[in-house]
Amino acid sequence: MTDTSLGTPEELRDTDYMPPLQKALPLGIQHVLAMFVSNVTPAIIVAGAAGFGFGSNSPDFPELLYLIQMAMLFAGIATLLQTVTVGPIGARLPIVQGTSFAFVPIMIPLVAGKGVEALPALFGGVLIGGLFHATLGFFIGRIRFALPPLVTGLVVLMIGLSLVKVGIQYAAGGVPAIGTPEYGSLLNWSAALVVIFVTLGLKFYTTGMLSVSAVLIGLCGGYVYALAMGMISFDTLTGSWSRAAAFALPQPFKYGFEFSSAAIIGFCLMAFVSAVETVGDVSGITKGGAKREATDDEVSGATFADGVGSAIAGVFGSLPNTSFSQNVGLIAMTGIMSRHVVTLGALFLILCGLVPKVGAIIRTIPIEVLGGGVIVMFGMVVSAGVSILAEVNWNRRNMMIFAISLSIGFGLQLEPGALQHLPGTAKILLTSGLLPSAVLAIFLNLLLPDEPVTANDS
Repeated sequence: MTDTSLGTPEELRDTDYMPPLQKALPLGIQHVLAMFVSNVTPAIIVAGAAGFGFGSNSPDFPELLYLIQMAMLFAGIATLLQTVTVGPIGARLPIVQGTSFAFVPIMIPLVAGKGVEALPALFGGVLIGGLFHATLGFFIGRIRFALPPLVTGLVVLMIGLSLVKVGIQYAAGGVPAIGTPEYGSLLNWSAALVVIFVTLGLKFYTTGMLSVSAVLIGLCGGYVYALAMGMISFDTLTGSWSRAAAFALPQPFKYGFEFSSAAIIGFCLMAFVSAVETVGDVSGITKGGAKREATDDEVSGATFADGVGSAIAGVFGSLPNTSFSQNVGLIAMTGIMSRHVVTLGALFLILCGLVPKVGAIIRTIPIEVLGGGVIVMFGMVVSAGVSILAEVNWNRRNMMIFAISLSIGFGLQLEPGALQHLPGTAKILLTSGLLPSAVLAIFLNLLLPDEPVTANDS
């Protein structure tokens, strides 16, 4: 419900309105809490897939902290691009940016088991993909007709479906533990379940900041449980804290650059998928907060900011950024369209990104506890896709497009060996699941004739 003490209804729908600072600041922090866990999780997933050691004594520990630190820092910088804007870059809307889950299915096979050696090609792909993403801003507004709910809903659904396996693996003990006696133990699952039940309780039986921050508080509850059960040692806590600097600046070209065709093609294609997601988020913000349709300039500006933010992040060793859907729902709930509120949240994120000790604390979260939060987050992504698909007119044509796109995309992801004779680059792209689903849905939707509306459809 909208708090009328913050301003008049007309002021609250004005993106340039600034509420009183004592109220704007907690509202900005609320936006950060709503996206914080989701923002750092892709960095942890990619590091785990690369085979980084997660212990404070691991030689990869500083690299892991750096990835977490950069995720926070460049989410804040990309958010500033959206709210403050630089020329045509940015929508001048309260859009919160964060590390994109959409790219994770592409990144995992690129880095799988390769450690730090995989990072130059990864960030080369992030840079080129970001620049390509920015160019989409020149015409994304004119191709919105090709991105109906059938396409956007399927894309969001596939993002969630491609990642739910990661949540289960984490809750059971993490990828490195697969095949060991402790993998899937009751202790591991109990830590994940504590997170899930605390999150559910807060989400449905509280209001305000407690409800918005349910996943974050659920992780804290799981952390306390894991500490009580001996899953975290105080040596780990003190070791992580002592090895992390109090303040550190990002390092350009920290890992060097390598231009891999698989990475570049994959990131460029996924940039289009991410742009589709951003179109939906911008429309959701303007409808939910300002009760109007998004303009082409706002959609284009948001897409420019997505791409430029991702390209800058790639230079400094961070992952691609995109608009965060959970914050769209937060704006619809509060009714506050002030971009300055989100700017305050962005400044808080930047501050966290410059303090590596924040990342050190995050890294002490047991993988099982993180798994509980990831299960909730990825399940919500799937639910968001289903919600978008509810707007589709499910005639025979649309059902066939959905069936073929989902079956081929998800099937190739489940059985990558079916494409074992393809070159490495093509295999990585097609077995991601997302790309074939999105491409098929877009082309079939454009090529197949519409069915005439019958009495049963109306």
